[in-house]
Amino acid sequence: MEADKTVPAGELPGESESDAGKIFPEKKAAEKRRRSRRRVIIFVAVGLFNAGLLALLASQLLVPANQGSATSISPLIGHPAPDFTLPLLSADPAHPIHLASLKGKPVMINFWASWCVACQQEAPLLENTWQRVQRQGIVFLGIDYGDTQSDGLNFLRQYGITYPNVTDTNGQVAINYGLTGVPETVFIDRRGIMVQKVIGELTEQTLQDNLNILLQKT
Repeated sequence: MEADKTVPAGELPGESESDAGKIFPEKKAAEKRRRSRRRVIIFVAVGLFNAGLLALLASQLLVPANQGSATSISPLIGHPAPDFTLPLLSADPAHPIHLASLKGKPVMINFWASWCVACQQEAPLLENTWQRVQRQGIVFLGIDYGDTQSDGLNFLRQYGITYPNVTDTNGQVAINYGLTGVPETVFIDRRGIMVQKVIGELTEQTLQDNLNILLQKT
């Protein structure tokens, strides 16, 4: 009988001493594939997260504000309204409107866009109210945001808007006023101080209450 052969510790039967501690090419390839899959999964997950974040941020400006009006606690309230000079939304050449030139008068500024359904719904209320209160010295000013000139002009014609409107061509004024969507409305007193900001479609009561505040302030 042959004597039993003792297998050295750590060495498998059939494995030569020279093979001990080596990783076979097949194992290396498998490990490489696993690492590659992990990298792909991580890349896809990060890409989806970033895409979702960008979509959320874009929706804040491109989607109309919540239906129904809601007063906003804006950091601008109680401070001078950001000044601007914007071109008049008109088919004919016209002088731009400078907000500072309106100081001494109560001003309501309404941010809108022709594609905004809530803006379309509140347009008749704004025009009817303007016709009623303009004799009291209140200034109504619309700011068309995120629109083409032709679409903006069609909106004014469709809803018979007669108070002045300007166009925020590069969106800088919207940024300065902290616009989160359209429509949004700000109320500025005679001293040029912002006293209120309303997010979303105006109701008749909300509009009138804020106009009354402007008229009462000296």
